[in-house]
Amino acid sequence: MTTGDGGINFANTERRALRSFGNISVFIHQSALEEIVRCEFDKGMAWATPKYTRSQVDAAGKSMANDFLDVPLFGPSSYDHVLEVINNWRSSHACPLQIIKMTLLKRARKVDEHALIAQRIKRIPAIALKLRNTPSMNLSRMHDIGGCRAVVRKVHEVEKLVLLYEKATAKNARRSGEFVKKYDYITNPKSTGYRGVHLVYKYRTASTKLRIYNGLRIEIQLRSQIQHAWATAVETVDAFTAQALKSNLGEDSWKRFFALVATAFAWMEKRPMVPGTSTDIAAVKKELHGYKSEMTILEGFKAATEMLVGEEGQVFLLRLDTEKRNLNVKRFPQQAMSLAQEAYLAVEKENKGNSTVQAVLVSVDSLKALRKAYPNYFGDVTAFVNLIGSFLAP
Repeated sequence: MTTGDGGINFANTERRALRSFGNISVFIHQSALEEIVRCEFDKGMAWATPKYTRSQVDAAGKSMANDFLDVPLFGPSSYDHVLEVINNWRSSHACPLQIIKMTLLKRARKVDEHALIAQRIKRIPAIALKLRNTPSMNLSRMHDIGGCRAVVRKVHEVEKLVLLYEKATAKNARRSGEFVKKYDYITNPKSTGYRGVHLVYKYRTASTKLRIYNGLRIEIQLRSQIQHAWATAVETVDAFTAQALKSNLGEDSWKRFFALVATAFAWMEKRPMVPGTSTDIAAVKKELHGYKSEMTILEGFKAATEMLVGEEGQVFLLRLDTEKRNLNVKRFPQQAMSLAQEAYLAVEKENKGNSTVQAVLVSVDSLKALRKAYPNYFGDVTAFVNLIGSFLAP
């Protein structure tokens, strides 16, 4: 990632600062976080930086979206070079992502001290799919290549967190990046059933060393635990059944099932229901009872994976083989971002075209937090199944 913590544990840094001042609330500004990152540059920290122009990045994206057909910027047999350009572009999001994530950590813990925070750099297959589904999109403007997420307990805490961001933007529009757009999928759920709030920012700084990242877009996802259970269950089914329900592609029965469950969850959270589903909750329950095969499959995912753990660290490369029901988790030291990036790209190259293997590079505080943040890679839909059971109970 380089999704990593960038070679320094910002969470520990913030906790130490808070302890030093007793009960006094300490605000760690973006400038302070940037100072720490600049120090890491001076120590030789391997933060990736953009090496290609945006036109080269966009050309590489067009080539990949068209199955690596020739484009004016690249000649024949350009597969490796196209991947090099795209990998450098996505890896370059790691530094601004780290700074924006730490602002998210601070704000999320204000509304829920147990908020789950994670970050990731978008997988190359996911980048390719998004570009294919949106031919007019340029890779250099894709806003979720670098993404961080906060999962809080309740939906009203999501809304409170959104308000914190809006107030901060109104007070100082550049403190945590330049605000681009808000996507409120709680007030207006997607037809797929996806719910949550996404905030898109462009990284901005006056720092001489860090301004090379200016303009890179980072997406912040805010979810309640219920919304997170739904979203990761969709990803689990995608992984184990080789579908793309997350992109509204796949079997109609699964798409309808998840739309109905999303309406059930929205009703439980007292928020707007999903378009295309009944507002009569009794009718929703009756229809859901007809999806016994889907529920049986979900129950089977609970114990479907075996986890193999590698070295110590807080940056995790996950490789899921859905055919063998095997999950390999390799940890990297925080200082080994470049090695993690190389390993990530190597796995993606090795398994190009193999829909049974998925890889992602993520950063969280612990292995326990990893499982909570990405239960889909563990085949873990326990929370999701339990919530449905609670909804359907007489």
